Amino acid sequence: MSAPVNTFEALQQGRPTGPLVRGYEVIIGFETHVQLSTHSKIFSRAATAFGAEPNTQACAVDLALPGTLPVMNKGAVERAIQFGLAIGAQIAPRSVFARKNYFYPDLPKGYQISQYEIPAVQGGQIEFVLDGDKKSVRLVRAHLEEDAGKSLHEEFVGMSGIDLNRAGTPLLEIVTEADMRSSSEAVAYAKELHKIVSWIGICDGNMQEGSFRCDANVSVRKPGAALGTRREIKNLNSFKNMQQAMDYEIRWQIEQLEDGQAIEQATVLFNPDTGETRAMRTKEDAADYRYFPDPDLPPLAIAPEWIERVRAEMTELPRVMAQRFIGDYGLGDYDAGQLTQSKAMAAYFEAVTKACGQAKLASNWIIGEVSKWLNAVEDRTFEEFAELVPARNLAALIARIADNTISNSAGRIVFTELTHGPGTMFDTALAYVDSIIKDKGLKQVSDSGALEKIIDDVLAANAKSVEEFRAGKDKAFNALVGQVMKASRGKANPSQVNDLLRKKLD
Repeated sequence: MSAPVNTFEALQQGRPTGPLVRGYEVIIGFETHVQLSTHSKIFSRAATAFGAEPNTQACAVDLALPGTLPVMNKGAVERAIQFGLAIGAQIAPRSVFARKNYFYPDLPKGYQISQYEIPAVQGGQIEFVLDGDKKSVRLVRAHLEEDAGKSLHEEFVGMSGIDLNRAGTPLLEIVTEADMRSSSEAVAYAKELHKIVSWIGICDGNMQEGSFRCDANVSVRKPGAALGTRREIKNLNSFKNMQQAMDYEIRWQIEQLEDGQAIEQATVLFNPDTGETRAMRTKEDAADYRYFPDPDLPPLAIAPEWIERVRAEMTELPRVMAQRFIGDYGLGDYDAGQLTQSKAMAAYFEAVTKACGQAKLASNWIIGEVSKWLNAVEDRTFEEFAELVPARNLAALIARIADNTISNSAGRIVFTELTHGPGTMFDTALAYVDSIIKDKGLKQVSDSGALEKIIDDVLAANAKSVEEFRAGKDKAFNALVGQVMKASRGKANPSQVNDLLRKKLD
């Protein structure tokens, strides 16, 4: 794994730190709005549940009725602290809320309560691996703020409505430095960030419901030139859309520059149907929002004791767990990294390993067959798989492979049967697996006498392959093994077949 490049130093010097696209360097920064997993809003007691009827979860505070005052949600602050600890950031002992002024129909107050000059979380970094190389993206800040409402447009009846259920929903806006140099790197960063916030439980990570929304700031420049003008792609809510939107925007900016056109700073939207971005409005600067401290909210004080209490209650982080898997189970970097992609997968692996005592086999099956099944079945989560195939059932399958009752190929047939249900009518998981092995006739032939008879018949019927092997052609041996496995209908123990066949040929 190569060492990460100092992107900040290279950026200042105009040196490229990533692959060039048609002679241009790509520079990407991210702003991500993470909806925090509190049951109530950031400054009121209104609920945050998704899918309620429009305007049924908006109280007087959210509607900005005269005389109402915001009250800080302690749970939102604790989730911000958790994130800061997870990424090695500085938690500000004192942070300030500000009013971000702009006018839009879904913003009842005419301003958004956010943090500007002094955010709650400062600095930190996100580390990940892309194509075998270790990458690191520095974070500028993560600040608390409230969400706006939502405009609903009914094109067929020519009407628009405002749903204020989301107004006041707690958000943590996470801002990076412009450290990413390709769309692939940016997507890898977004996936790692998504994993972290979901893992520590501060966000449900549901991108379709808007719980994790990314804005990508994209610019291009010739190596050594001044930084290009950036355009912000708003509200990217799937990793596929992120990649497509950034790739299109990069091509569009390069074509504009090559045609002698200037890039104007703007906010753009991505249309997944056309695969194109389009300008929505000219991009505002901070001065346009006329930030000033919110007079209704005192500074937010976070004492060291509070931070330590949150730290003590935090779950084991994925990178720490991956290192433990390497040390405790003897796994390699790749296996440990894959198994800690989600908390559910990591917990499932440990449960399977505890039940069967075969860590490497458990890792192979989860990364291999289980992941393949999940990829083939749309909209299934790992939690749903774990309910369908409890860890004890996969452990029983692995145990039968380990004791040579069945082969790996037979194991895949058993696995398919296990995905039909947990088999609750059986007293034990082994009884369930054994019943499948018996019903399908999958039990491996390990009896030496029976195998020798099959091998003798195969050698007699394949004299040419025997001659080729004795003439030094190793491929002939593999062909003979294949014939034995075929003759046994896949039930022969492959290891025993190899040993007995070599003895016969020698």
